[in-house]
Amino acid sequence: MTTPTHRVAAYEKYKQYLTKAQLADLLSRVTGADDNLVSYDMVAKHLRARQQIETGIQMVPLKQIVGSVGRYRDFTRSFFPRAGANAERWTRLDAAMNSLEGFPPVELFKIGEVYFVRDGNHRVSVARANDVTHIEAYITEVKTDIPLTVSDFERDQWLIKAEAAEFAAKTELDRLRPSNGVRFTEPGRYALLLEHIEVHKYLRDTEEGEQSNESPLTWGEAVSSWYDTVYLPVVEAIHRYRLLEHFPERTEADLYLWIAHHRERLASFYELAPLDPDTAVSTFLETHSELPLERMLQGLRVGWHWLLDEQRPLGMSKESFRHLRERHAAGEISLAEADMRLIPE
Repeated sequence: MTTPTHRVAAYEKYKQYLTKAQLADLLSRVTGADDNLVSYDMVAKHLRARQQIETGIQMVPLKQIVGSVGRYRDFTRSFFPRAGANAERWTRLDAAMNSLEGFPPVELFKIGEVYFVRDGNHRVSVARANDVTHIEAYITEVKTDIPLTVSDFERDQWLIKAEAAEFAAKTELDRLRPSNGVRFTEPGRYALLLEHIEVHKYLRDTEEGEQSNESPLTWGEAVSSWYDTVYLPVVEAIHRYRLLEHFPERTEADLYLWIAHHRERLASFYELAPLDPDTAVSTFLETHSELPLERMLQGLRVGWHWLLDEQRPLGMSKESFRHLRERHAAGEISLAEADMRLIPE
């Protein structure tokens, strides 16, 4: 039975954890880290969640509960209560737990190894505040083709997994080029690759249409052509210049997109034809690195380059610069210019 003493202690604990939530939110704004619970609806949408199976009551580790169906903004990732939580309900539940009355099981969705609160966010928050390790829950398991772990939610790995699966389904690259190795460390990148393939198909179809009466490439042919003639040569140049040593936590695909952006930026700024892979990688290496000492030296090189008023990219010879300008003047356009032509007037 709860007593006034239980209720007073519960309210003091609520205020303590509300303050912890405010401090966590302040820290997340400073660091840029996301301290929100994960939205179940967003995850289910990206993963194309299908069949739901009721699996009954189980004891669930609290550390594996990562999100919520509807109240994901009312609690932090650690389930500290924010202002949107119900203070009276939180206090009442804490008092009940500490008077040994307890409370009914929560309801959870399970995807892979992680759980989302369907009903009982306050109960989970109170349990976490009392250093409980497990909570009793009615479980509904949601089937997907993408296995999820708790670590997948530390740096948006779950979203990268979902985007990778969607990219694989749309391109069938894993079937066309089984050892492709296209993997990213940040979300949102696979959609950019799809744009690159679409632009490549447009360029190939336009070029071949002007030269012959051949039919446009099929989508599968365009994917293979893009991989063989655009993506793979850049990856090979990345290895020749040992670029991954300067970006130890990145992948070939990460660097490919950065180099593609770098190549387009140079082509646009200096009015150049598309840079060949070696020129793109070598000029990128002159100005980019995630190694602290290299970044400092690059800053000095860039400053000296502009001090000398060099009218060409750092690391590019005068001969290469002149040749690329001439090719651009003759009509060779960059991917960015081709992409602009795809936009309807």
